[in-house]
Amino acid sequence: MWRVVGLNAYSAVENMAIDDAIAECVASGLSPPTMRFYRWLAPGAVSIGRFQNARDEIDVDACRRLGIDIVRRRTGGGAVFHNGEITYSVAAPERCFPSGIRESYREICSYIIRGLSYLGIKADFRPINDVIVNGKKISGSAQTRRNGVLLQHGTILYRLDRQTMFTVLKPSKLKLSDKPASSFEAGIASVKELTGASIEQLYDALLRGFTEGKEWRLGALTENELAFTKAIIKKYDSYEWNFSR
Repeated sequence: MWRVVGLNAYSAVENMAIDDAIAECVASGLSPPTMRFYRWLAPGAVSIGRFQNARDEIDVDACRRLGIDIVRRRTGGGAVFHNGEITYSVAAPERCFPSGIRESYREICSYIIRGLSYLGIKADFRPINDVIVNGKKISGSAQTRRNGVLLQHGTILYRLDRQTMFTVLKPSKLKLSDKPASSFEAGIASVKELTGASIEQLYDALLRGFTEGKEWRLGALTENELAFTKAIIKKYDSYEWNFSR
């Protein structure tokens, strides 16, 4: 049976440490397959992929000036500005999903597409890990597999603060070249712009989309997960982890 940890807001380092703790407890058999929904404390944060160089991807000085936290994820993928969105994580034994990377992205992204449909939004999967609406990206995801566990993070854009987003991020020429929109800024969309739905309505729709057809229950973090989070939070808050590459 799946456990769903409901929507809550944490700091950047707490969010990454919690997801790491859940994945490790799933790998140890201490926790069930888990879906978690969360937000980021204001004024937001930037997360970078496991193998990225922070200074290549983001304006570190601008982040510090605006009070925006910087954290490296355990998963791969690109830099993401977290503000005005709902983030999800899925941590489960690999056997719960197709063995192929693209197929597993497609399956989890189908939960997002189904959830958005309940708000009247017709979305599509764009390989390898995006969900798009009319050619514009509304959701992106990143994945890693370790100790037999698949961990996938992703965001669903609720509202956009384009000015801050493109102050703190440095979209690469590669990103610009492989998107159908004429510019990276024009190539993104948000739920609020498309429907006017509240963020509570978005959460309800996503919860329905992720859990439909599954046995599941709402649950809180366990004592083991909280202890593991406390033990590893310093790593996610350290200069060595976030800026060593």
